[in-house]
Amino acid sequence: MQGGGSGALGNARAAWAKARQRWWVRWGVDLAFLALIFVAVAAWQTRHLPGSGAPAPQFTLRTLTGETVSLESLRGKPVVLAFWAPWCGVCGAESSNISQLRKLAGDSAHVISVALAYDDEAAVQRFAQEHAVDYPVLLGDDSVQQAWRVNMFPTVFFLSPEGTIKRSVVGYTTLAGLSWRWML
Repeated sequence: MQGGGSGALGNARAAWAKARQRWWVRWGVDLAFLALIFVAVAAWQTRHLPGSGAPAPQFTLRTLTGETVSLESLRGKPVVLAFWAPWCGVCGAESSNISQLRKLAGDSAHVISVALAYDDEAAVQRFAQEHAVDYPVLLGDDSVQQAWRVNMFPTVFFLSPEGTIKRSVVGYTTLAGLSWRWML
């Protein structure tokens, strides 16, 4: 059987050709293809990060206001942990989404951030002022960046109340995307 004109394969090809004449089938296939690409890119971007179910690397860091915060002290509630750099334009764009997520989460989760890859504390302060940061900013260092394997900004981790990593995302994430990942 050459050409696929008869038999089951030929019938399947004919049915597919007829289905593709409908606009909603073409759009559905295109959207499914785009979703597949989106999932593949997201998986590729997070391939080096600590995986789901792994214990979150511990740290104790100073905030911009001088307090000390340990990751251990945040147990008991889910944690949204955003890593960013003050020179990162995408981080600035995502900052308001982190702020809105903190308001949305209220007392049901800890929403905090860690500044990395900065030259001096003044750069972090400027970023916080320029972007009206109203969530806690911890001052990270190279050891924290290495422990969490963060090499792209922004990177956001979603931790369980027990301190394990549930999921992560790299790059700009909308409020809807952050909320969806936090609530899962």
